[in-house]
Amino acid sequence: MELADCSSSSRKRKSSSLSFSMEELNQDLLERVLSWLPTSTFFRLSSVCKRWKSVADSPSFKLACSQIPSRDPWFLMVDHQLNHSIVFDSAEKTWKELNFPNSSPDSIPVAASGGLVCFRTASGKFIVSNPVTGSSRELPPLDADTENQSLHAIVMTTSSKNPSNYKLVLVYGELPKLSFKVYNSCLNCWEEETLLLSRKSEQALEVDSIDHHDDEDAVYFLSKAGNVVATNMQRSPSKQYSSVITSKDGEEIVYFLNSCGTIVACNLTQKSFTEYPRLLPVFSEYSIDVVECRGELLVVVLSEFLESASLRVWRFDQDNGFWHQIAAMPPAMSHEFYGKKVDINCVAAGHQIFICFNSAELFSYVLCDLVTNEWVELPKCSMNGEAVVFMSAFSFEPRIEASV
Repeated sequence: MELADCSSSSRKRKSSSLSFSMEELNQDLLERVLSWLPTSTFFRLSSVCKRWKSVADSPSFKLACSQIPSRDPWFLMVDHQLNHSIVFDSAEKTWKELNFPNSSPDSIPVAASGGLVCFRTASGKFIVSNPVTGSSRELPPLDADTENQSLHAIVMTTSSKNPSNYKLVLVYGELPKLSFKVYNSCLNCWEEETLLLSRKSEQALEVDSIDHHDDEDAVYFLSKAGNVVATNMQRSPSKQYSSVITSKDGEEIVYFLNSCGTIVACNLTQKSFTEYPRLLPVFSEYSIDVVECRGELLVVVLSEFLESASLRVWRFDQDNGFWHQIAAMPPAMSHEFYGKKVDINCVAAGHQIFICFNSAELFSYVLCDLVTNEWVELPKCSMNGEAVVFMSAFSFEPRIEASV
């Protein structure tokens, strides 16, 4: 590798180049330079030379990596057998198979944040893991009363200053009686249960109660404004607790989909919750998921109408109290899903939304860029000559310094 410096004057140009080998860099500077390389190169450092191998094993190199503000996301893919550790590298636009097994043979990923992914076992235990390094840690068990509650949401947050500091938030109970509990990695314990009070009026709750009983027979129509979405509430096992968390103006809010397709917003700071206006369903097949994108809640909906399918992204207007469409997949792409009874499972990273489409007839993966409004179908992942079918994905930053 060569670094060159060129300068010129207006009258007389003189060029000089300064070249030097990477071997001439002192250890501290070398580690800082290498820390900016894509994380995928970390696995190749040890095979370059002895000095670079020493860098890969150096604690100060991990410290240098922690100073990098952000990494292009990797998407941990979940297949039907849950027995592969495959990621999609958004920086290199390639599929990679990680060399470490799942933390437990019966565990499934349920949340992710920063460089960490949280798994949940069939017995209800939680395991936090770094998919890049393979390190993992089982969290202390929940008390029996909490384990017996109906679980609605599992979300994870990490500290921007210290990627090894994280919290896991559980929302559980039966509407309208909800509670939440937080695991704090700094204390290595679960905090006390906190009740969430409903912010809805009694009249609003009565209307919702009627709606819930009539959901199965109700018929809904597309509004002239086009602001219509719907849900058939199909969920893959890893997305049955589909939820996101946002932090704004000092308030943390967890959003999840209840069994009727209504979005519930739980304000952890104010210790209260509210249900958003129902996303009006189309009278045929549809699917919905929630994502957190650039610090706010977005909803992705695949619906059918007039012999065509559409996939749209919606934002809730807090000031006016209604849903506003902000993006839509080109009709030429979304029409393929018409009549296929497709389920969508989505995850966001930065300004990108990664969407998994699954049905008995097809599967595909699309990356949507909300800034450029580009919708790109990703190539299929093949193993042993056969395409692998994934149900969902979890987004994380590939950080070797994130410890559990």
